[in-house]
This record gives sequence, structure tokens and C-alpha cells, in this order.
Amino acid sequence: MKPITDFDSFARSINRRAFLTQSAYGLGGLALASLMGSGHAAESPIDAPRGALKTLHFAPRAKRVIHLCMAGGPSHLETFDWKPELRRLHEQPFPDSFTKGQQLAQLQGATLKARGSFVDFQKYGKNGIEISSLFPGLASVADDLCVVRSMQTEQINHDTAHAFMNTGSIIKGRPSMGSWLLYGLGAETEDLPGFVVLVSQGKSGAQPVSARQWSSGVLPSKFQGIQFQSKGDPVHYLGSPDGFCQSTQRQVVDEVNRLNGLLGESRIDPEIQTRIAQYEMALKMPSSVPELTDMSREPQSILDQYGIKQPGDGSFASNCLQARRMAERGVRMIQLYHRAWDHHSNIEDGMRDAAAATDKASAALIADLKQRGMLDDTLVLWGGEFGRTPMGQGTGRDHHILAFSVAMAGGGVKPGTYGSTDELGYRAVDNIASVHDLHATMLKLLGIDHRRLNVKFQGLDVRLTGIAGTAIDSIIA
Repeated sequence: MKPITDFDSFARSINRRAFLTQSAYGLGGLALASLMGSGHAAESPIDAPRGALKTLHFAPRAKRVIHLCMAGGPSHLETFDWKPELRRLHEQPFPDSFTKGQQLAQLQGATLKARGSFVDFQKYGKNGIEISSLFPGLASVADDLCVVRSMQTEQINHDTAHAFMNTGSIIKGRPSMGSWLLYGLGAETEDLPGFVVLVSQGKSGAQPVSARQWSSGVLPSKFQGIQFQSKGDPVHYLGSPDGFCQSTQRQVVDEVNRLNGLLGESRIDPEIQTRIAQYEMALKMPSSVPELTDMSREPQSILDQYGIKQPGDGSFASNCLQARRMAERGVRMIQLYHRAWDHHSNIEDGMRDAAAATDKASAALIADLKQRGMLDDTLVLWGGEFGRTPMGQGTGRDHHILAFSVAMAGGGVKPGTYGSTDELGYRAVDNIASVHDLHATMLKLLGIDHRRLNVKFQGLDVRLTGIAGTAIDSIIA
């Protein structure tokens, strides 16, 4: 079939009349035309990726990202941010000087009382990182952790905060960070999707997570995340129907792709190319996916290290081992959502349950990657969409946007801590880091200048970091 190469001609051919008459595919074509156009070349050829970027902008430290998303907003005050003064003020009126005129979620207008941490903290590792007693697993890999204690976000509700963390915007239709990575760098595998999502759920504190969090937005849909089922068959209808052999499937796909190729010669529509690519991948997945999910050859010691009771049981622990296996097979972006951290009430039991379900496996993943020599080029990101208030909300904590913590490991990050909050954990005050800064840093670790990975859409440059963001160079080793 004729390859699509003349994207500049296509971009010039778009006018108002063509846009109106071809609106079914105009937006996607316009996006792809600008994506494949000029403006993405690096100043020097460092390491030619397989995606839209012809060369990388920086020497890459990481090749892939595993995002351990603690959905619901884990309390920074019971994870990585020890505040003895807050404990001293427990159940006393919270100082009005901190909260006057500030945006709160469900506590707006309520009588505010300080709520100290119910757990103790201890220093771990060469850098003396303070980690709560709920996370002995992460404490055991403290020398590999970079904890950012000064994160802030702009969104105080779950869905928009997730969207902001994933896409850098609350506007629907923006590409997720996994889609940006897959678009810019391409995949290292042709047998599996380059961006895979797995979801698990805890005993309480479960908030819905919508599929728009891994959408490709204005990028062609071949770059969207693919959700695998955490329990049972990871992909529905993976096997062939009775009486329908693989050679017949091959013939059908060849003919469909031939027809799509003919259509692709007359117009530049990224969705045509997506269909061709996805038909090809669908033929390979009946063999690649079962091999990926078959953990029977994993030694019992590895299953025990992750805390897996039954492989493929839908648990976060099982998903973590799957993430390592995906990383080995070239998946570019892996997101594991664990829905268990929205603790407006009963935070003591809720956080104990959530930590018990995730801590051991999170640490095992980091240690396993390190033992296999993969941690150096795999960036592991642990954290939620926002933090929790240092003021109590009954027996829990409310949403909080002015301070939260994330932890990273591998991928070229420097172990230790970055930033700090005030004495009560209410506001980040030192080396404040925005979500855009986090995205810019992640992209730089992968060899990408966040200002130079963009797409024209509705006359504007769309990028993961919008018009903001500065890479945090001091945490890059």
C-alpha cells in the first residue's frame, strides 16, 4: 500500500470548506498532519526513537514508565510527610491564619480542628527519608526512592484532579501522558499495546476512574491506553471462534488492510492507519497476551516477594508482577490504578487496608526491576491525584490541593527528598512542585523537552505541560 508521507501538503490543503465537508475525519487528519510536520527535530541525533520524534532532545535516562496510581488521594501526613507539631495540636482548633480565604472541599465553612497523624514515622536509608510505619516495604527500598514532598495541584475533585495529573488539563480531549510517550517515542513491542492500564480495588475508599484518564485525546486513537482486565481473561474475545482458523483470519485481515490502504491513498486520515495497525496487532495478541499473563514459570520466591496469593486474581500485587513482565516485553507506559484511598472517614482502618494491599508489591516491583538490571531505565512513579487536609473530617481527612507527596524510583532520579511543607503540612513552602513540573521532569528523563512535543489543534499548540512546567533538574541524577 502507498505510505503516507506528504503531511505538509495535507496541512496546506485544509481550508474552511474542506473542514466543514470532511468533519468526520478532518480534526484527526489535522492533528496528525501537524504531529508529523516540522518542529520536532532535536539539535543533535542522540538516540533515534520509533515514534514521531526523529531524535531525542536529551540523552535519555529512562525508556519506560510504570505509574502506580494510588487513586483517591492518599494522605501525605500518613505516608511521607511527618508533622510532629500537627500531632501536638491534635483535636485543637486549626489556626485560622492557614485557611482564611482558602479553597476547601467538603470542609468549607466547617469548624476546623487539627488532626495529627495516627502513625509513627522513622528515618530510613542513607538519606534518612522519613516514612510512616504503614509502609515497611517502601522503607526497605528507601535508598532507591526520591520523595517529592512539595507537590501542589489545581483541582480539588477526583475526576478533574485525575485528568490534570494524567493530561495536564481538565479539558476533555487532551492526550494522557502515556499517549504522549507512545506518540513521541513509539513502542518497543509489536506484539502488545505500547500503553496498558490495569485497575484493582481495595476494601474501602474506592472512587470511580474513567477511561478518559488514558485517552489519546487529539492524538490518533492508536496512542490511547488499552485497559487489560485484572482478573480472568485480560482481553475479551482473544481466542478464535470455533471453525475459524488463524490462516483464515490472516486472509480476512490482509483483505481489510488492502481496502483500508486504498482508502488511505486518497485521504490522510490517522484513523485509517490506526485500523490497519490494530488489525495487525490483533492477529499477534492471541499468542503474545497468554504468554504475558502466564505466570506459571515465575518462581514461588517471586510470588512471595510480591505477596501474590493467586496469580491473576485481580489484586494490586498480581498487577505489579504483570507490570514487570510488560516492561520486559517492551510496553512503554504501564499504569496501575488502585482505588482505595478516598478516606473522608475511618482513615485509620482505610489507610491500613490500602497500605497493606499495595506497600509490599510496590517495594517488590522496585527491588525486582533493580535485581534484573531494569530499574536504571524504568521510571516508577507512586502517588495519587492530591493530598488530604491536616484538619480532620470526622474520622477522616478531606481533599487537599496545596500539599501532597509523590515518590519516584529508577529512571535517572536522584534518591533523597525534595521540597517541604509548613509545620502543619497544610501548604508546600519550599521548592514547590506543580503537576506540570512533574510532567516536564518525567519527559526530560525520557529524553524529551516538554516544550517541543506538541500538536496544533484549533490553532493552538497542545502539549502535556500546557504553557507551564519546568523540569526539576536537581532530582535528576
